[in-house]
Amino acid sequence: MGKTRLLVADDHLVLRTGVAAMIKGTELELVAEAATGAEAVRLAKSKKPDVALLDVQMPDGDGLETLKRLKKEAPKVRVLFLSNYDNPTYVARALQMEASGYLLKGCSRDKLLTAIYAVAAGDKAWSREDMRRVTGALSTPRYEGEIDVPLTKRESEVLQKVTLGLTNKEIAKALNIGYETVKEHVQHILRKIGVTDRTQAAVWAVRKQLA
Repeated sequence: MGKTRLLVADDHLVLRTGVAAMIKGTELELVAEAATGAEAVRLAKSKKPDVALLDVQMPDGDGLETLKRLKKEAPKVRVLFLSNYDNPTYVARALQMEASGYLLKGCSRDKLLTAIYAVAAGDKAWSREDMRRVTGALSTPRYEGEIDVPLTKRESEVLQKVTLGLTNKEIAKALNIGYETVKEHVQHILRKIGVTDRTQAAVWAVRKQLA
């Protein structure tokens, strides 16, 4: 049986070099490196890796958008995230979008290799902690297609930023509005869509294809 073929997509050369060094002498073969999401999709189609190791934050669209494209254009590739961001919104979105796992860049070599092997074998690499953190979000009611939640234009803009994992302070800066105004918008959004926190709101937005 041949080696497991791995694609690494991260805009930092040091990280890609580090992963290459980590897998030397293992049953993994690094067949492609990408610095952007678009490059990752192109290489996944041509190199046909078994597993794609994706960063969440990359130029020209985030890793979650890249995952969405891979599902359409290279559906046999299994996706494992390796991120700096211990953000429940990112984790929930990755799980909802059927990624195979989500690891932090500070994890050990053994943990990374174990996860890659598991994913290559068709298993999942989600930790119990991650599953517990997002279970509530993923079990939120699915609204029927005909139900229209009346979000204002500004609320929709705020929800988009929430789904990207931005804090209220970051949203205020991005939209050039006051911090307290953002807080009010977030509370209105949660009430309107019937959820209790921003992670649930992010998953709701993904399910409604608003993000």
